[in-house]
Amino acid sequence: MSDSLPHYEETLAPYACKPSESRGRLVPEPETKSRSCYQRDRDRVIHSSSFRRLKHKTQVFVYHEGDHFRTRLTHSLEVSQIARSVCRSMHLNEDLGEVLALAHDLGHPPFGHIGESVLDECMSGYQGFDHNAQALRLLTRLESRYASFDGLNLTWETLEGLAKHNGPLVDKAIDHKKPPSDLPFGIRDYLPEHDLKLHTYASAEAQIAALADDIAYSSHDLDDGLRAGLFELDELKQISVVAQLIDEVQLTYPGESKDILIHELVRRLINRMVADVMVESGRRITELDPKSVDDIRNAGTPVIAFGRNIAGAVVELKEFLAERMYRHYLVNRMGSKAKRVLNDLFSLYVSEPECLPTDWSNKVGDADAAETARIVADFIAGMTDRFAFREHAKLFDLSDVSL
Repeated sequence: MSDSLPHYEETLAPYACKPSESRGRLVPEPETKSRSCYQRDRDRVIHSSSFRRLKHKTQVFVYHEGDHFRTRLTHSLEVSQIARSVCRSMHLNEDLGEVLALAHDLGHPPFGHIGESVLDECMSGYQGFDHNAQALRLLTRLESRYASFDGLNLTWETLEGLAKHNGPLVDKAIDHKKPPSDLPFGIRDYLPEHDLKLHTYASAEAQIAALADDIAYSSHDLDDGLRAGLFELDELKQISVVAQLIDEVQLTYPGESKDILIHELVRRLINRMVADVMVESGRRITELDPKSVDDIRNAGTPVIAFGRNIAGAVVELKEFLAERMYRHYLVNRMGSKAKRVLNDLFSLYVSEPECLPTDWSNKVGDADAAETARIVADFIAGMTDRFAFREHAKLFDLSDVSL
């Protein structure tokens, strides 16, 4: 490890995740001189096939609806920027915050949350489907790039942060060799190999990545909804915090174009939420007085959080977006089409696995019904929106003779 990396650790808070204190990787690897273990994790995620596919996966609008709407890739980059900024300001490990932000949506299937609900229903008899568990499954099993191991062999801290960035998954310590049956499949399947201590909270960096996701998708979905004309600025004034910012923008920039006003609103909203996170989190950390990252994990409550007023505003904003955007008839129409596409593909692949690409059909072999369904779910979850449409056309449009 280079001389600069230990110096970097000296700038971190005592409760930050430090590369020199990492619990390592499932398959041990020699460290490099130029990058910390978390930088290597980040680089492996960025170079993965799963990350590249996010370019053509839905955030809210399917990719062909417009070139400037968010995709899962642009959303992940925006989450990463916020997570890095907050981690740096709080003297936490920004490399770990960054990789968690970049990887948090890797497990999403095509067509956003609609796609996830369809796959979960399709897999209802086979232990279900959960996008967060699927991200862990991708990074530990399905990504096939290295001769020495399956997956990307990321550090324990990165895998921990992905598995439980929203909090503990079980109430008390468990025998990881015999995980509870109600855990999501991808996590329960991996746990016997690698104990991720699901009864504790994750690191502060992981908690920041989770809040950065809330900040990014709330503010940027609002941005996309406004630019798509699904609602207008004045309709957002029912949310008090947003109303204050709209008034501020309109008074400061009278006569400016709608596009400029929207951008000024969104940047102020992000700044307001980020500032609130740092104030509230600073208060909680001061009260806890943690001496190590394990003090953060065992705090019994999140240390990274919004204050009460902003937390309430975020809930209001999510409710507004759910009603006016996520359930808008234009979004519903595309969602209806997506449901039919994925249900058709799942049913066909399960009944005729020989229609899968050769490397996937070879995985089926003598697999039982549950194993076959999981292989099909893995294949479909890895699809981009446009690939799913193309596969559906090839398999169900009898006039399409392409292979």
